[in-house]
Amino acid sequence: METGSAADTGTTGDEPVWTGLPPRLLTMRRLLLVVWLGLLAVGLAVLLYLLASPAWAAFALLPLALTAWGWVLLGRNWASWRYAERADDLLISRGVLWQEETVVPYGRMQLVEVTSGPVERHFRLASVQLHTAAAATDATIPGLDPAEAERLRDRLTELGEARSAGL
Repeated sequence: METGSAADTGTTGDEPVWTGLPPRLLTMRRLLLVVWLGLLAVGLAVLLYLLASPAWAAFALLPLALTAWGWVLLGRNWASWRYAERADDLLISRGVLWQEETVVPYGRMQLVEVTSGPVERHFRLASVQLHTAAAATDATIPGLDPAEAERLRDRLTELGEARSAGL
């Protein structure tokens, strides 16, 4: 297989082939939302019950309403994230209201990191962070499968070295 072919770059013609994020990222984010806002609701209810009156404890329902709103927003945000590998660059698209599309040329990449915190590791997720010479074009792809994150890191590093060497 020759380097730079459509099969090698994941593109067909001029249109990039977009890849979305795994559903486990959405599950992790929603679980964190429920845990943190649930703890806030319980703590607020107890505090208001003890310091004010039982009627004031009803205000603890506000974090629960925020949980429902956040649930929907997290789903929309997760669905907006995608990335595509092209012949000369990597595209990252995200955003619902303010849509952003970042184009990172392979030749400009200086460092490609794969990171995974304890919660991400529990959900078998990893993030890929791309560093370039210009700080404004640094980009991150969150919540990938660890194998995909490592494959992407290796491929981007290989393509970055080849492009910066002028091959």
